[in-house]
Amino acid sequence: MNIPVLSAAELKQLLAMDEVIAGVETVYRLKAQGETDVWPHVCHRFTGEHEGVMDIKSGAIGGTVRLHGAKLLNTFWGNAAQNLPTFTGLLMLFDATTGLPLGIMDASYITCMRTGASGALGIKAFARADASRLFVMGAGKQAVFQIAATLTLLPQFTTVVIGNPRSDEQAERFAASLPHRLASEFNVQGLDGVAFRAARQDTMADLVRGSDAIITITPATQPLIPDEWVAPGTHLSCVGADMPGKEEVDPALFKRARVFADDLEQCSHIGEMELPLAQGVISRDDVVGEIGDVLQGTIPGRVDSNDVTLFDATGLALLDLITAKQAVDRAAAARLGQQVEI
Repeated sequence: MNIPVLSAAELKQLLAMDEVIAGVETVYRLKAQGETDVWPHVCHRFTGEHEGVMDIKSGAIGGTVRLHGAKLLNTFWGNAAQNLPTFTGLLMLFDATTGLPLGIMDASYITCMRTGASGALGIKAFARADASRLFVMGAGKQAVFQIAATLTLLPQFTTVVIGNPRSDEQAERFAASLPHRLASEFNVQGLDGVAFRAARQDTMADLVRGSDAIITITPATQPLIPDEWVAPGTHLSCVGADMPGKEEVDPALFKRARVFADDLEQCSHIGEMELPLAQGVISRDDVVGEIGDVLQGTIPGRVDSNDVTLFDATGLALLDLITAKQAVDRAAAARLGQQVEI
């Protein structure tokens, strides 16, 4: 049989952010209905001269979708010095009715797209209805996807502030590039009404405190946002913590936040809540629920305008699968991808 093999360049032509967001929301809802399986996460660290991380996420979607599969991602930081990509991977998609393969493709671009959708859906589910000021902690590869998804889903945001804990200059370059990148790469409309700016180290605390929604998307292993920086009524989508030991926000924040997960079991081991749970700051009983329950309307998200809400988004293979199926279907219509006999 023949299956398509899709490159990152082809995926950029095939995937649209609004459709990816819709697919991710569908999967979250199916998860709340008990129609999905999240299989154990596998992570391996390479140490020494060639430091890196390999992780595998896999799972299955039931209902009317009927998909399963796995993706393997590699992050090797030393590649940058060799002019090689630091973030690479492959995704394998299967039909869960027959077990037949549907496609093989680059996993890095799909990961970035569905991760952006997750952060934005966290804001939709948990932020105040009048939220208009977004703070993004991190100016790396995935930050632009978070902003593109948020402005696509929630065009009422009029201010976007970028903070980079390592480099004010990188934050400034990134903020300046956003209007062009969002329009050309993601077809985001209405950017004339959005102010983009960078936070410097001496203004970071005030700008975080003045934000309605915060997305953290860094590889940090120490808190970047202290508890006292977060004002009542703020929402946080914590996206960067996706393997053991990562941490972006002060564990003390969990004491006063309404905490939600994408998958409670996975979050408790590799998410932002991993260390607060291990330290006894909170227990699993303190986690209100999962985002799918809120999107389904079975659990309330925000119950008061002064609530601090926190969405721990570790990233589920289920989201990659639904996004990959969109790509496979669009590729067939557009006659893109290389057909390979297996």
